[in-house]
Amino acid sequence: MAMPSGVPIVDTMIGFPHEGFGQYDFIRRQTKDKGSLEEMQFPVEYIFKDVPKDLPTSDPVSVTLQEMDRFGIELGLIGTGDDTSRLALKKHQDRFVPAGNIDDPNDVTGTVRAVRRQHEEFGIRAVSVFPAGTFPQVAIDDPKMYPLYQTCVDLGIPVFCTAGVPGPRLKYSVQEVSRIDVVMFDFPELVFVTRHGCEPWQELAVKLMLKWPNLYYSTSAFAPKYYPEAVVSYANTRGADKIIYGGYFPMGLSLERIFSDMPHVPFRDEVWPKFLSQNARRVLKLDT
Repeated sequence: MAMPSGVPIVDTMIGFPHEGFGQYDFIRRQTKDKGSLEEMQFPVEYIFKDVPKDLPTSDPVSVTLQEMDRFGIELGLIGTGDDTSRLALKKHQDRFVPAGNIDDPNDVTGTVRAVRRQHEEFGIRAVSVFPAGTFPQVAIDDPKMYPLYQTCVDLGIPVFCTAGVPGPRLKYSVQEVSRIDVVMFDFPELVFVTRHGCEPWQELAVKLMLKWPNLYYSTSAFAPKYYPEAVVSYANTRGADKIIYGGYFPMGLSLERIFSDMPHVPFRDEVWPKFLSQNARRVLKLDT
């Protein structure tokens, strides 16, 4: 049950160091509490106590690559929305996998066109959406999301969607896990991967994964020490093909923290390669 060595890991949530914390302004525009607006540089700092803040930013791609090499990460799923990411995708196609960015699903036509444009330009293998971070908020099962889901089906790519109570002090109802049920019913061909834990509905997430064959769970934004027991148990029984590794570097966790904890996760031997690599490769179609 020990974590094996030599598995080429696929990290389905990784990024690059940034100068300052302006990338979180989209969260602050709808927060109201003093802590989020004035006291915390990273709006979830009340949870993440060791945010890697002091990373060099003169060559952010090299910083991330060095950390990936250090911990055996072969591939990282990254966005396409900034210059650093686009440079990484251009220079290191063998290390980074492009994912589309959904900034404002309120603009339905603009969102669909943006996804198709990113697919044509970058060959995106997924799209990412953070419903609680949209403004005004757009729920997982909102009709405004349906054209995005159909576009993903048409392009044959999965959607990675944050679900559960968000870390930032934002309203959570748009990310209630029960909302996923109707989406999977209406879009049986859609591949849907949850992000950020699904708490406090992790047991419901497991039940829904049993029900819907195209529903998956990624472990992003959680130190392995805190992987939900229900999810680990599911991976060890009927869900070995459904649980996907996702990190959170450098947004909230260092890879050192993640992989110091990782060997203590009680996955069965046959689960580890699927969790660390094979499930992500299949969902992202990395071998085709």
